[in-house]
Amino acid sequence: MATAAALHILVKTRQEALDILEQLNKGKPFAALAKRHSICPSGKRGGDLGEFRRGDMVKAFDDVVFKRPLLKVHGPVKTRFGYHLIKTLYRNG
Repeated sequence: MATAAALHILVKTRQEALDILEQLNKGKPFAALAKRHSICPSGKRGGDLGEFRRGDMVKAFDDVVFKRPLLKVHGPVKTRFGYHLIKTLYRNG
């Protein structure tokens, strides 16, 4: 079974995600922005979701983690939870 590890920042609006993405592109640390802005409990850990299996997350999230380039920030990705900025650290399988 394929596994991966990722960081994410979850916010309520697309505009908020775009504003945070702009800060990331200017060099602000992902973990610091996750702690400040993410509405997911993982925000307290700098957005770290740890390792998970393909299928553990909603499809739109999984598609980014398992198909898009590693170590780049992707998003905003809309799910029923809100808008995510996703950075995949590694994947295997």
